Amino acid sequence: MLGQNSASPVLWPLAVYSGIVLALVFSMITFSYFLGERHRRKRADEPYESGAAPTGTARLRFHIRFYLVAMFFVVFDLEALFVYAWSVSLRENGWSGYLEMLVFIGILAAALVYLWRTGALDWSTKH
Repeated sequence: MLGQNSASPVLWPLAVYSGIVLALVFSMITFSYFLGERHRRKRADEPYESGAAPTGTARLRFHIRFYLVAMFFVVFDLEALFVYAWSVSLRENGWSGYLEMLVFIGILAAALVYLWRTGALDWSTKH
């Protein structure tokens, strides 16, 4: 009998679930096609932001400093995530985990000091 021994898994629940999911997706797409509104006016294809008419282009050039700050944020945000995970398992890790976290924070502090000294965090204009 199929499915009684452990070597052959029972796959019919997976097939039924997959069929239900596909039927649901198909019905949602079909209903949205037939019941959805159709706008053929020129203004319907324009972007709309909080009732304000769009001005200019969306292709703005930002200074490299914005991207640097974004990268610094990601790096130091991940640092906070690692420190939080370490703090949850502090008792299990003991002194070796404490020393490893001190080294980790020391390396990040050295990187922050380097960035500060090279002027990567300076937003003022130099004349």
